[in-house]
Amino acid sequence: MSAVAAQHKSPDAEARRAKQAKIAKSLGHHLLVLAIAVVVLYPGVWMLLSAFKPSEEIVGNVNLFPETWTLDNFSTAMDGIGGVTFWRFFQNSMLLAVASVIGIVLSSSITAYAFARMEFPGRNLWFAMMIGTLLLPFHVVIIPQYIMFNNVGMVNTFWPLLLGKFLATEAFFVFLMVQFIRTLPRELDEAARVDGAGHVRTFFSIILPLMKPALVTSSIFGFIWTWNDFLGPLLYLKDPNLYTLPVALRLFVDQTSTSDFGAQMAMAVLALVPVMIFFLVFQRYLVSGVATSGLKG
Repeated sequence: MSAVAAQHKSPDAEARRAKQAKIAKSLGHHLLVLAIAVVVLYPGVWMLLSAFKPSEEIVGNVNLFPETWTLDNFSTAMDGIGGVTFWRFFQNSMLLAVASVIGIVLSSSITAYAFARMEFPGRNLWFAMMIGTLLLPFHVVIIPQYIMFNNVGMVNTFWPLLLGKFLATEAFFVFLMVQFIRTLPRELDEAARVDGAGHVRTFFSIILPLMKPALVTSSIFGFIWTWNDFLGPLLYLKDPNLYTLPVALRLFVDQTSTSDFGAQMAMAVLALVPVMIFFLVFQRYLVSGVATSGLKG
């Protein structure tokens, strides 16, 4: 009887052990993900809470939460610095971001259609050279570009930051759209050609409306990258009235006098709000755009 009972109990015990092992594995996985999330989110949480601290509590204080909560930092950030208000910096950043998105969508979509659908001599060579520019560090071309824009009198204007966007110099977005267009059946082009449509009509009436996921994905990346760009505006903009928010943040740190870290943290939080809103509104298009663009060769 004991041997028979042991045989009946053995499967139950093994099932319990397997269930316990599965629970332990799942618990360990969730704890690992939670630990990674804490490490990744900690700088953002620290910045957010520091915006409510007096400046003297931010540096050299190990406490995460403020000992004294204050909104003075946000008031100082809104007043701006050097006679230029926060809204002026915000307006400059928004102007550059929106104009960059418009330039990227227009120029990159047209260029992508040419590479994906039109036959012309050296198409593959030009496409490979365009992709090759992705391997070229931005710092390599800083000096030649600055000299060129300085010679034509464009320094201290927004043109050096926008002109390339309207000339399809952003190879990443062109590549993204080319891959998306290649997933569209060529029968659509052939049907339009039978009806007498040329490349212009085919692009604007057929291809462009179907490119919505790729266009929205490019718009999201273009907006966020332009909004967060620091080196470009720092290099070309000299007038504080033209500064963007990332450059304006630098003004609150003065190595020769007292730095207002509290106002800097508050302005950083305010600068993140439009990016977060833009991302949350269009995130579903971002996922679908990346998923459908693929890497079809």
